[in-house]
Amino acid sequence: MPELPEVETVRRTLEELVIGKKIHDVSVFWPKIIKAPEQVEQFKDALQGQTIHEIQRRGKFLIFQLDDYAMVSHLRMEGKYGVYASVESYDKHTHVIFSFTDGTELRYRDVRKFGTMHLFAKGEEMHQLPLAHLGPEPLSREFTIDDLTAKLRKTNRKIKMVLLDQTVVVGIGNIYVDESLFRAGIHPERIASSLSAEEIARLHREIIATLSEAVNKGGSTIRSYINSQGQIGMFQLDLFVYDRKGEACKRCNATLEKLKVGGRGTHICPTCQPLHSN
Repeated sequence: MPELPEVETVRRTLEELVIGKKIHDVSVFWPKIIKAPEQVEQFKDALQGQTIHEIQRRGKFLIFQLDDYAMVSHLRMEGKYGVYASVESYDKHTHVIFSFTDGTELRYRDVRKFGTMHLFAKGEEMHQLPLAHLGPEPLSREFTIDDLTAKLRKTNRKIKMVLLDQTVVVGIGNIYVDESLFRAGIHPERIASSLSAEEIARLHREIIATLSEAVNKGGSTIRSYINSQGQIGMFQLDLFVYDRKGEACKRCNATLEKLKVGGRGTHICPTCQPLHSN
């Protein structure tokens, strides 16, 4: 699933391609992607004549700001956007097409069909699910050490599962949780409330640093992710542990391991991330 760096890269590239374009028509070939409004025809009718003014991101969600509406899009596992000339053909995995008045189209393609789209009256999107109740953005001033400390102190869940909880902090998934925990020297099975103030400060710092570096490099191309212009991210070349089971740790040369934490595949260095408090 694309995480914050990948979704931010999609947002940036889409802004270059569709800002200022006016929607002439909308085609929906897989209605289950449209979650709000309930009637797909309402979704299509509302978007006709709307111009895209801005594309925002909240965690892993894209928010298309239009004249009167905000469309919230979640790519889930394999959702992808692309801009094409209307005369170009499309395949069976293209499920939604936004046709613009200039003869181009924004197409949503999703092999797994897990992606979602919600349409809200402009200004209501942050107060409705799926955006309501999300935690702070990790690259914003709202993500403070004090806020993170308060959330970790009151839970006995494993630290990896806490960081995957989007009400704690948004946008971080399996890849960047594993990377941030490695860089902070914290084992993913540590109980969150057991972390010391020093460890929490280190974790806070490494989450920000890891995500910032990944954004600057266009995200990580793991399995099938590419951005809206067909370009791959490059951060996967800098990964310390994720998807590197059996390889040597870049810091200590120990053999990297893979285990399950909360049912999620998890990559660690057993030497750099001991399962005990410092």
